[in-house]
Amino acid sequence: MNAVTEMQAVPNALPASLSTNPRLSQWLSIHADGTVSVRSGKVELGQGIATALAQIVAQELDVSLSRIRMIPASTATSPNEGMTAGSMSVHDSGSALRQVCAEVRAIYLHLAAQRLGLSQDQSGQLAVVDGVISVAVPVAGKAQTTSYWALADESLLDREADARAKSKAATHDREPGTGGLTSRVDLPDKVTGRPRFIQDMRLPGMLYGRVVHPPSPGAVLQSVDASGVQAHPGVVAVVRDGSFLGVVADDEYSALLARDKLAAAARWHTPPTLPDMTDLGTWLRSQPLDTSVVGEKTGDPANIPDPRNTALHHFSATYSRPFLAHASIGLCCAIARAQGETAEVWTHSQGIYPLRTDLALMLGLPPESVVVQHVEGAGCYGHNGADDVACEAVLMARAVPGQPVQVQWTREDELGCAPFGAAMAVDMTAQVTPDGRIEGWEHQVWSNGHSMRPGRSKVPVFLAAPLLAKPSEGQIAINVPLVAGGGAERNAVPLYDFAQWRAVCHRALAMPIRTSSLRSLGAHCNVFASESFLDEIATRLGLDPLALRLQHLTDPRARAVLEAVADMSGWSRREAIVAGIEGRGMGLAFTRYKNNGAYCAVVASIDAGREVRVNQLWIAVDVGRVVNLDGVVNQIEGGAIQTVSWTLKEAVAFDRTGIQSTTWDTYPILRFSEVPAVTVQVLERPGEKSLGAGEATHGPVSAAIANALAHALGVRVRHMPFTADSITRAALASDS
Repeated sequence: MNAVTEMQAVPNALPASLSTNPRLSQWLSIHADGTVSVRSGKVELGQGIATALAQIVAQELDVSLSRIRMIPASTATSPNEGMTAGSMSVHDSGSALRQVCAEVRAIYLHLAAQRLGLSQDQSGQLAVVDGVISVAVPVAGKAQTTSYWALADESLLDREADARAKSKAATHDREPGTGGLTSRVDLPDKVTGRPRFIQDMRLPGMLYGRVVHPPSPGAVLQSVDASGVQAHPGVVAVVRDGSFLGVVADDEYSALLARDKLAAAARWHTPPTLPDMTDLGTWLRSQPLDTSVVGEKTGDPANIPDPRNTALHHFSATYSRPFLAHASIGLCCAIARAQGETAEVWTHSQGIYPLRTDLALMLGLPPESVVVQHVEGAGCYGHNGADDVACEAVLMARAVPGQPVQVQWTREDELGCAPFGAAMAVDMTAQVTPDGRIEGWEHQVWSNGHSMRPGRSKVPVFLAAPLLAKPSEGQIAINVPLVAGGGAERNAVPLYDFAQWRAVCHRALAMPIRTSSLRSLGAHCNVFASESFLDEIATRLGLDPLALRLQHLTDPRARAVLEAVADMSGWSRREAIVAGIEGRGMGLAFTRYKNNGAYCAVVASIDAGREVRVNQLWIAVDVGRVVNLDGVVNQIEGGAIQTVSWTLKEAVAFDRTGIQSTTWDTYPILRFSEVPAVTVQVLERPGEKSLGAGEATHGPVSAAIANALAHALGVRVRHMPFTADSITRAALASDS
C-alpha cells in the first residue's frame, strides 16, 4: 500500500487558513533541484513577513533557509487568505504553514522509509538534515540515505491536510549560530537598488496612465474640452467615463504633461459637503448613528455606583484624534492589462482576492477572469490607495486593449485621495473609591466606520466607482465584528478588573470624507483615551500610575510587561530623573492589542519646550512564540516611531469643499532628526501561540506621550496632535 494513502484522516482541528485552503499543493512544492516553493496568501508589505514564513517552513522541514523560495501571492496560484492586516500574518499563515510542513514532512518520511526498506513504524528512526533523510540506526546491506529532492513528486502533495501530523516544539525556532537573528529575504534587492517594487516593473509595450481626480469628495465633472489633450505629443487615449477622467500616453513625462492639461480643461461642481475641521467631535455626535453596546459588566445591580454617592470620586473627560492620512512616502502604483473578457493586474494591495472580487463586479466579469498578482510596493499602513489605483489602471487599460498600462499617483493624489483613518471622539467616565479602586467605568466612542475594503460589499468600493457613467452606490465604512478585532470599538473594552464597566460605540452613518482601515484602527484612540484617563485618575488621587494599573490587573502576562518596562526605564526613580530639567516628563501606558493580541507597555520621556519632543521610548512586549526576533523588534520600533508622528504632528486639513493637506508642508510628518531612541525588550513565551507585533504600540505610545506631557507641564492635552496650539488651548481650558 502507498505510504501516503496509509495516512488516515483524523478529526483534529486545522488552522483557519488551512481549513479554508486545505490542499497541501496550494501551499508548498518540493523540487528535484533542491528548492522549496512556498505560496502564502499573505503579502510582503515591508514588515518582513516573507522572512518569518520562510523561517517557519525551513524549521519544520529541516532545510536551509537558502532553499526556500517565497512565491509572490497571486489569485492564479496562491491560497486565499483574505487581507494581510491586523498583525495576523504569523498567527494565520504561519500556523497554516507549520501544519502544512508537518504533514509534508510526515509524507516524505513515510515514503523514505519505504525506499530505505524500513517498515512504517520505523519511520521515526529517520533524521532530516537540510533535506537529506538518513537512518539513525544503520541496517547492514541497505541504503542509508535519500532526500526530499530525490523523492520529489508533485502528486505526493495533491491531497488535503488532515491534521494528523504534529508540528515541532518551539525550541526549534532558532537557527544554530544566529542568536535568533535571521537576515531578511527581501532586503538585499532593496539595499542594492535592484528592481523589486511595482514602480520598477516594465512590461513589453507598457503605456502610462495618469488620472485627473475630482478636486473635492463631492465634486461632479460638468464639462471638459479634451481636444487639445488628444493632440498632445505622446498621448494615446483620453479616457472619460462619467466623472472619471484620465489620459494614457506612451511615456511617463507625456502622461504627466497631458494630465495637467486635461485637469486645466475640466470644469467641476464642488458643493460644500465637508464638516468643520475645528469641531469634529460635535459633527460626529450630530450625525445619524448606529449605536451598539460593545460589552458590559454589570455585576450585582445593588453594587452599581450611584453618581450621587459623595464617597466616590467622579471623573469624566473627552479625548479625540483628527482624520489621519496613510502618508506613505512611496506613491501608490499599479499595472493592468485588459483584453476581451479578461484582465490582469499587478498591485501592492493588501488583499489580492478581495480586490479581484470588486474588480470583477465593476467589470461585470466572473472572478476567475481577473488575475491579480502581488508585487511589492513601498509599504502601507492599512487600506491606502493601492486598491484605488489598481481599479484606475484597469479602467485606463480598457481604452488600449491588450497593452499594459501603469498608473501612478502623485503626492497630491496620495495625501488627498486615499481613504483616511477616521476621526474619533471618546467620552470617558469613572467612579473611584478614595483608595483608587475603580467601581464604575464607561467608554463611549463616536467615529465613522474603520473599514471600506474591497470584497465586503455588494458593489465595488473604489474611489472611481461612484464617478463612472454607470456608478456604484457610495458606501459607508463599516466596523468589522469585534470577534475579528473590531473597528472603531477596538480596545474599547477594558483590560482591567473593574467592578462594573460598559463600552458603547456610535458609528456615524454620514461619511463626507472617505474613511477605511488605518493601522490599529480604533485601538489607537481608544487606548490613548483610556490610558490617559487612568493617569488623570492616578494624579487626582495622588497614586502611582503603575501601582493603579497593577492594582486592577490579574493577568500575569499583562503585569509582566508593565513590570519589565518599569525596570527598563527606571520608573520608580522618575521624579529624580526629571528633577531640575524644565519641561521634562515621563509617562506610562499599557494595552493588549485587540484584547487578544500582543501585550505592550510603554514609558515615554519627553521635553516640552517650544514644541514637544520625544527623547526616549522604552517598550516591553509579549508576542507569544517568537519566530524572528529581529523582525519583532523592527515592527515594534517602526510602529512606535509612526505613532510619535501621529501624536505630535499629523492631521488632515480641509475646508468645506476639499482636502487642503496635499503636500509635506501642509501634512508634516516626523523627520529623521526627531526620531527618539527606542529600547525594546521582548518577553518570549515559546509555549504560547504567536501574536502579531506591528500594531501593538500605537495606542500606548500616544498615551505614554500624553501622560509624560502632563507630568512635565501639569497640563492635560486630550486632543491630538500635540502641537503648540493644542497645548495652549489645553492650558487655557484648565485655567478657566
